Amino acid sequence: MSTRRLAAPLQAFVLHRYDWSESSLILDLFTRERGRLAVAAKGARRPYSQLRPVLLPFQRVLVTLGREAADEAAEVHTLRQAEWGGGLTALAGEAVFRGFYCNELLMKLLARHDPHPVLFDAYAATLPALGEPSSLHAQAALRAFELVLLRECGVLPDLSVVTLTVQPVEPAQRYALQPESGVVATREEARALDGAVLIALQGALEAGDLARVQRACLDALGPLRAALRTLVQVQAGTATLRTRQVMQGVRRLIDSVA
Repeated sequence: MSTRRLAAPLQAFVLHRYDWSESSLILDLFTRERGRLAVAAKGARRPYSQLRPVLLPFQRVLVTLGREAADEAAEVHTLRQAEWGGGLTALAGEAVFRGFYCNELLMKLLARHDPHPVLFDAYAATLPALGEPSSLHAQAALRAFELVLLRECGVLPDLSVVTLTVQPVEPAQRYALQPESGVVATREEARALDGAVLIALQGALEAGDLARVQRACLDALGPLRAALRTLVQVQAGTATLRTRQVMQGVRRLIDSVA
């Protein structure tokens, strides 16, 4: 008699949870080994389920699926086991919105069953930085994550050269980052990026040094936020991400009662 072999455990984060029946959940998981997966967690909503305290956002988990290797492309997998994968990221306040913003980006920009181990590691390293006491450092962590995500998706141009001419970026020159044209020289001051910043960002990205990317982002948070927001919106196919809308609504509510 043949038996179905459980697959090896996968490193994963829960990006989103959807109710499925009175006792179960459908999970959108970001796994290091197999990319984004839709997974059915049967019984996970029951009050005494051992899965309830494990399947939480922003916590690394080890999950075992009940499908064999031949079924890897299945639309929905079945969760067999899940356990805490170590580490603890306690996000609070605005850091929670930043975390869900990163989750929404992953769900919007990544196809299912497309592994991105570099991006997985960047996400895991970004989460603790989102709760930095310094708002500037938290914003730099977000910009760095956006850069790594766009690069992994293959839509971020080489920041060290002018896209249309392939000429090296000049450190003292000012540039814009545009969805259609990539890196272009500009005289506009509001959203212009110094060539030196672009060169530093490209070097850090090529080195795979996330902390270095974050430090380079600190030198141009305003222009980078505007430029990357446009790039992300084009790739996501929406003018405003839901997480950003919710955050803006909360801020307006706070301002109205302050």
